[in-house]
Amino acid sequence: MNDETPSFSPALLPAGLRDLLPPDAETEALGVEALMTVFSSHGYERVKPPLLEFEDSLLSGSGAAIAEQTFRLMDPDTHRMMGLRPDMTPQVARIAATRLINAPRPLRLSYAGACVQVRGGSLNSDRQVSQAGIELIGEDSPQADAEIVAIAAEALAALGLERVSIDLTMPPLAPALIADSTVPEPDRAPLMRALDRKDAAAVSRHGGALAPVLTELLLSAGPAARALEVLRAQPLPAAARALSDRLAETVAAIALAAPGLRLTIDPIEFRGWRYHTGVCVTVYAAGRHEELGRGGRYLGGGNEPACGLTLRTEALLRAAPVRKTRPRLLLPHGTDAALAVRLRADGYATVAALGPIADLAAEARRLGCTHTLRDDIPVAL
Repeated sequence: MNDETPSFSPALLPAGLRDLLPPDAETEALGVEALMTVFSSHGYERVKPPLLEFEDSLLSGSGAAIAEQTFRLMDPDTHRMMGLRPDMTPQVARIAATRLINAPRPLRLSYAGACVQVRGGSLNSDRQVSQAGIELIGEDSPQADAEIVAIAAEALAALGLERVSIDLTMPPLAPALIADSTVPEPDRAPLMRALDRKDAAAVSRHGGALAPVLTELLLSAGPAARALEVLRAQPLPAAARALSDRLAETVAAIALAAPGLRLTIDPIEFRGWRYHTGVCVTVYAAGRHEELGRGGRYLGGGNEPACGLTLRTEALLRAAPVRKTRPRLLLPHGTDAALAVRLRADGYATVAALGPIADLAAEARRLGCTHTLRDDIPVAL
């Protein structure tokens, strides 16, 4: 029997969690700051919710949709259960409904921070994710929906992502169609599953008289103009027609706010939009299948209308062009402090030698520097 303690590497981390090393950590920080600068320029004021909240507040209202992704632990002081946030949107809604309940509407808020989820996504196993986003609270109009989309597109452009695609959907549309139909109750759940799987044969099997309309809408997913044309041609009941009209009005408002933006529509997509009540948005980069962000319309505290969009920082930086880092300049020991200040103002990251160095160029390479100083002038290696 071996009594030795098994060796354990301090570098080993739980699945889905990782260290972010140089230069990636700085690249992410600069990217987040670029996004927040765009948000701020449009009047969105930054809030900073806590990492942990009491479970009953974190998971109330729209937060119920994130319950399955929430890590829980007991507060040793109060002995109440707390939740570690997997998403920041419900927290911002809570702030608007409590701390900022008397602030003028519409309320424009922005946020950025880390979240931890119980499980990673299907395309990426990361459980710690970074988010940056905006919420427009207290206004229910196509123009509000369009503002969120246009600002998101501008923020992505600030990272070098010019070719993006905005996929719009209306999650309440399919349930509204089915609720107003003669589809028998036993067939409704299988029909919703068929729509979720995009299974046209199963839709025909369970949809009854509604099947032709649902099939047309299922097949219409694609460019916005074509999808809206199909929607206009369908004999929709009043509730569904109102949702279809709102989707068309939002598309028109986006076209005014952000001309040339590529818009697609999936009229009956509802997967993952459990607490959303209107037009929803998913953002993609051209040529990539990974979501860069998503959001949409929902009801905040006190049934206050709101819409927002959350961008996934790691996904953005994987899709964006590589950002240039500051050149690193090794300063010889004893370099004049005023000169060092000027060099940093010129865009260099200065690395000060802590003692005399015989071969400055060799030491600069060893420390990962790109430049050395010769006669007080930066020289590339």
